[in-house]
Amino acid sequence: MKTFNITGRCIPELHYMVNLESRLEYAGRLVEKGQYFVINRARQFGKTTFLWALNRYLRWDYIVLSLDFQKMSSSRFQSEIVFARAFGREILKVINNKKNPVTGLGEKEIADLSDDIKENSEFDLVTLFEHLSELCAGAQKRVVLMIDEMDSASNNQIFLDFLSILRGYYLDRDVTPCFWSVILAGVYDIKNLRQKIRTEEEHRYNSPWNVAVNFSVDMSFSADEIAEMLRDYEDDHHTGMNVGTTAQMICDYTSGYPFLVSDLCRIIDEEVAGSPGFEDGSKAWTKEGLQEAVRILLLEKNPLFESLVNKLIDDPDLKRMIYRIFFAGEQVTFNPDNRVIDSAAMFGFVKNVNGRMCVANRVFEMRIYNLFLSEAESDSKSYQAGSMEKNQFVRDGVLNMDRVMERFMVHWNDLYSFGDERFVEENGRKFFLLYLKPIINGTGNYYIEAQTRDQKRTDIIVDYLGRQYIIEIKIWRGEEYNCRGEKQLAEYLDRYHQKKGYLLSFCFNKKKNTGIKQIKIDDKTITEVVV
Repeated sequence: MKTFNITGRCIPELHYMVNLESRLEYAGRLVEKGQYFVINRARQFGKTTFLWALNRYLRWDYIVLSLDFQKMSSSRFQSEIVFARAFGREILKVINNKKNPVTGLGEKEIADLSDDIKENSEFDLVTLFEHLSELCAGAQKRVVLMIDEMDSASNNQIFLDFLSILRGYYLDRDVTPCFWSVILAGVYDIKNLRQKIRTEEEHRYNSPWNVAVNFSVDMSFSADEIAEMLRDYEDDHHTGMNVGTTAQMICDYTSGYPFLVSDLCRIIDEEVAGSPGFEDGSKAWTKEGLQEAVRILLLEKNPLFESLVNKLIDDPDLKRMIYRIFFAGEQVTFNPDNRVIDSAAMFGFVKNVNGRMCVANRVFEMRIYNLFLSEAESDSKSYQAGSMEKNQFVRDGVLNMDRVMERFMVHWNDLYSFGDERFVEENGRKFFLLYLKPIINGTGNYYIEAQTRDQKRTDIIVDYLGRQYIIEIKIWRGEEYNCRGEKQLAEYLDRYHQKKGYLLSFCFNKKKNTGIKQIKIDDKTITEVVV
């Protein structure tokens, strides 16, 4: 039986996978044209799986030499001669692999390379490329070179020298035999390699790899692709899930980030199914089962989340920018020339949405919100109040959101009513989330609707034991604006198939009475809380 894989490359015979055919065809067309290109994507974005599949896809028409720099220790980069020898040996290992040997290369050229590595104490990069050129010249098919995990070498000057010589051979390949196509894969965009190792005296971004064309394929998974993978699973398990709906919900949470898609599916299959309330697959592969899987995922400690948090810790400018977007509702223009934004995009943490910088997916956003809120918990009176009162809000597994809103109003008026408009714009939604977090923590989740998040308005969706609560938070901007907000919330409730919603307004109009009231709009009920 296949499984959902989150470690290492995926193998079609062993793992449930998204169909990569269209992406392979695109890469195949680049190779057919003799292009050199780089697949730089965020960590755990399926690069290794894609290279392995591309190797399979190309090997009938090309001779493919596929290397993984992760297998070369840092000592291999201590000098040019050591690196050249190590690279040559890796090439020979690939060619002579007992399970999948590479055929079609000249035996004399292979032997010459092997002998020279053993006998020539001055075996350097120039010598290495002379042998590689001879291998390509004597090959029965065009030769394609793949290098995975190039980041393992990207902070080393020797690797840049290697790329420079490779570029020289590319430019001269009409007269000097060379690789027909070269494919590199890693997190870092090749143009940033110089940035990683430059000295204080050298501030140039002189990439040694300006011959590469753009690899513009979207490697995130669409809802349709996730659905195709789930159909494969359903053929094996017969859970009765609504494949299309489930796939769309997974896509909504992950924005198709491959690791997150696979991990959510794995958690539903291996951890949610069979747990209390989800005794079998028919109950696990539901909206409620997915919400439980998200809750479990957000508590995981995995390399992807660690990388996300470490990036925020290591880059205070990025952390401040994300914080302002989350809590002050600022809109930041997506500008790839901005170092902070470009770095965050390269690591897959943010993306461009209609010219604005947004967190890449809902899961990342919830994880970052939890980080920011946890840093404020110990000194937050809102969090302390929510913690002290949390037992009064849940009865028989149902969250009493009306009571939550009522008690938050009391605490806000007691603690923060002195705040001016700027104070509220920067802190209002944070203090509400700090109050809410200990109440739902460990059982429920919340996320922010990105489409409505700005300084004027934020919609929060709370998932608690299969029920959803829609809460709009906004700054009071007058009666007319407020009426529009009520209608918008009613329309928004339709999208989530809810009959009831909540409107939390922070008001500075002294003529406006604070308090709670209920509003009916068609068949919708809105509980409005004004503080």
